[in-house]
Amino acid sequence: MTETVSRPRRRGGTDLRADLAAAHAVFGCVVREIALPDDDVSLREGAAVLRLRHIDARLRCAVARVSPLGAHRYTGPVQLGLDGDRWTDVDAGRLAELVAAELTARTGHRNDEFTGQVRASRDTVARLLADRPDQDPAPTGDHALDAYVDSEQSLVFGHPHHPAPKWRNGDADRWQAYAPELRSVFRLHWLAVPDDLVADAGPFDPLVAALDPPRPPAGHRVLPVHPWQLALVPPAHPRLHRLGAAGVPMRPTASVRTLYAPEADLFVKTSLHVRITNCLRKNARYELTTAVALTELLSGLPMPAGVALLTEPAYRTVDAQGADEAYGTILRTGLRPHLRPGDTPLLAATLAAAPLAPADPVAWWRSYVELLVPAVLCGWLRHGVVHEAHLQNVVVVLDPEGRPVRMLLRDLEGTKLDSSRWGTWPDGVPPQVAYGPLDARRRVVYCLFVNHLAGICGALADARPGIEPRLWRMLRAVVAAVAADLGDPPELCALLRGEPLVAKANLLVRWRRDADRAAPFVPVPNPIGGLR
Repeated sequence: MTETVSRPRRRGGTDLRADLAAAHAVFGCVVREIALPDDDVSLREGAAVLRLRHIDARLRCAVARVSPLGAHRYTGPVQLGLDGDRWTDVDAGRLAELVAAELTARTGHRNDEFTGQVRASRDTVARLLADRPDQDPAPTGDHALDAYVDSEQSLVFGHPHHPAPKWRNGDADRWQAYAPELRSVFRLHWLAVPDDLVADAGPFDPLVAALDPPRPPAGHRVLPVHPWQLALVPPAHPRLHRLGAAGVPMRPTASVRTLYAPEADLFVKTSLHVRITNCLRKNARYELTTAVALTELLSGLPMPAGVALLTEPAYRTVDAQGADEAYGTILRTGLRPHLRPGDTPLLAATLAAAPLAPADPVAWWRSYVELLVPAVLCGWLRHGVVHEAHLQNVVVVLDPEGRPVRMLLRDLEGTKLDSSRWGTWPDGVPPQVAYGPLDARRRVVYCLFVNHLAGICGALADARPGIEPRLWRMLRAVVAAVAADLGDPPELCALLRGEPLVAKANLLVRWRRDADRAAPFVPVPNPIGGLR
């Protein structure tokens, strides 16, 4: 169930598959974030046609699958309307220029980085297509964990609703050694930190011992660091000592900076001063303390059967200015305690990246949503916990017949608390974890319904055309059952009545060059509203 990558064809000097993927991503962002809210898009003769009203231009792209949320699957080139009924193909670079002109006129602000980032993301995909090994170079022989690693490292095209999903700052020759899409494997680098400069919490040393770290000098403790980070931010503090590369092999996951050690069954979430999608991927001190505080808090709250949390029980960093965020490291618990013989854990994003063809898609979907939806909605509305359950934050466990039997939620960085549902703020939880009710609703609705379930539903519909309305009706029934169990809270009643869903506007936040937390949300159609 990994993303299929066929051998690329070429148009001129550009890989055609890479260029089409980049163009479809940009086109889809414009549809979702600009044209749909402005009623400037329509479906005509099998194509989505939109207007860039501020530069008086028309664009179109053929639609292979119509999505009720407007998240269509596109095929073939994006085209620019000329005089009359004539159309001409445009590549991703030219499309980015047109969108940049529209956004400049629309917002009154320029972004001179945008078109270069779209082209760089496309070129990264082309390089990944060309250089990706056919086989995993370092399999463990454990079917479940090898399948999991493959799922994390298979997302060659990246986020389908981001204008530059594979743009990464820094030298391409350097990041290539650490790219998950290239099935990379490497060892952590280690620092020896004097005891009086260590800031940590939780059982860091007992957990990290499974990684086979080097022995530090007396009066020091070890700190694992991403090797790319040490190249980007060499240790400037005179009392920090490099111990070199050591330990068990590590596999970068889809997030790039979080590494997994199959042998130790342990995740290491490192700081990495690289901008990936919208964020510079560094661990601020409050994010380190939040991980441990939320692990302790959430461990005391009930989870539905079949759903579990990958906890983050320990962190360590350097308690010195300039080194704190550079080397902050979080340890996350592994997969084996949640697996039974014959189970296969897969990143949910992998399931959504290609047509998904179970033998009985309706029964498969029922199992899927009955696990995930109650866990996320009850966590929010009953316990005030906002799980950021988007496709990259959920590991799906399939049984030997390929049916979803468990869901593992991960990455406490995105987990927040709805402050309106906590009468007394929990001790030890930093205030940055608080969401107001509007932000809580937006994150749950976007991550669960728009990002996650719409992606999985679309993948099922790609394999079985015409099935999507039935799947949405089934999802409505599950949401209605959760609402009844919770006493019909107004948030779910509004969704069932048809209140629009919301989507994070990745194009607009990238254009504004804002932090990810400042991303605006745009309304999208609600396919479960009013269904019977």
